[in-house]
Amino acid sequence: QVRLVESGGGVVQPGGSLRLSCAASGITLDYFAVAWFRQAPGKEREGVSCISPSRDDTVYYINSVKERFTISRDNAENTVYLQMNGLKPEDTGVYYCATVFSAHAENVVRGPVPKSDIGYWGQGTQVTVSS
Repeated sequence: QVRLVESGGGVVQPGGSLRLSCAASGITLDYFAVAWFRQAPGKEREGVSCISPSRDDTVYYINSVKERFTISRDNAENTVYLQMNGLKPEDTGVYYCATVFSAHAENVVRGPVPKSDIGYWGQGTQVTVSS
């Protein structure tokens, strides 16, 4: 059985940092493109960042998180991380990780992602940025 489990969310003040983890079981993440999505209250889910499979590890970010967020993977831990620095209230939302069709990894940060491009979803972790 495949599982993706996110952790690391919480409540932070503006300017703070969090590191989200996406730990996998049942699959080997380094063969997959892995993306982080977020959904703010009342808004559509949006792609935030994506890392292509380990053979090239290209990373993609939406403009609003460039220079603040860093996606990375630890193959030994079978985990993908999202380091989030300089958090802003508009970063608030539920953050999900998902495996993505690797040829379309860049599409995660370009707009809505077709369901056919998503393999497995995690259950989400809440991030709240508030003073």
